[in-house]
Amino acid sequence: MLPRGLWPWRARLLPTPGTWGPARPWPLPPPPQVLYVKLCGNVNYYQSHHYSTVVPPDEITVNYRHGLPLVTLTLPSRKERCQFVVKPMLSTVGSFLQDLQNEDKGIKTAAIFTADGSKISASTLMDILLMNDFKLVINKIAYDVQCPKREKPSNEHTAEMEHMKSLVHRLFTILHLEESQKKREHHLLEKIDHLKEQLQPLEQVKAGIAAHSEAKTSGLLWAGLALLSIQGGALAWLTWWVYSWDIMEPVTYFITFANSMVFFAYFLVTRQDYTYSAVKSRQFLQFFHKKSKQQHFDVEQYNKLKEDLAKAKESLKQVRHSLYLQMQVEELNEKN
Repeated sequence: MLPRGLWPWRARLLPTPGTWGPARPWPLPPPPQVLYVKLCGNVNYYQSHHYSTVVPPDEITVNYRHGLPLVTLTLPSRKERCQFVVKPMLSTVGSFLQDLQNEDKGIKTAAIFTADGSKISASTLMDILLMNDFKLVINKIAYDVQCPKREKPSNEHTAEMEHMKSLVHRLFTILHLEESQKKREHHLLEKIDHLKEQLQPLEQVKAGIAAHSEAKTSGLLWAGLALLSIQGGALAWLTWWVYSWDIMEPVTYFITFANSMVFFAYFLVTRQDYTYSAVKSRQFLQFFHKKSKQQHFDVEQYNKLKEDLAKAKESLKQVRHSLYLQMQVEELNEKN
């Protein structure tokens, strides 16, 4: 209720100078009255009309709940907000992007870049990613993601966390060693079978080329023997039937010197000693590569497949040896 003296329709007589004596200043108006309105009902109803606090529909937010990061974004196909809980120590960028694509099949491409535009690898841990702001590109649309700043842990806390990570990793390895080794053994067996299937047609072509090269190399060696035999027979005929040894002695000397020059030139060109096994191997490879080009045989691919097969077999041997040792330990424990 307002005071009685403030009713606007009550008539009031203003004093005149002759009535009240000497002129006095006009009285100051009363201070303005403030009306207070009390809200009744549900207070949340009135607070819900503050539209400035509503998150934009296309914004990606990162919050922490119960110590775990919570990434909230809008799915492009269903146009609805979806939350993804991230395990920083276990999840990687690749697994996070795979979860996005599994949740929304409309996501064809997804990648994460740093603020300066450098692409982040799929093997990066989410704990490292959430340390700084980044860009999430979904179907060629970039979203700026701002990560909340976290307090920098102390050196003691960091050392404890590293020690805890090491203990967890060792415990996980011990508990899942046999299972992981069996999975690795199965994976290696599948890889070896796949490599053998790829090598089978190449082995057939390679065997034909090798047989052809071996035949040409053997023919070349026999031709060299025949040439030396002809040379020896010619020198003997010239020495005993045509000329005497006094005339043929300097000829044989210069022939021997010429052969020495040929052997030295071979070393300068090939950087290998002139041995019959080395000459045969070199000539075989020359014939082999020449024939491979004619038949379009990819030697580099064949060598790579052979190396991968050898590495897979060696890894399989190590895994089986580890499983065998583990079985021996289990048998000893059972006996004890």
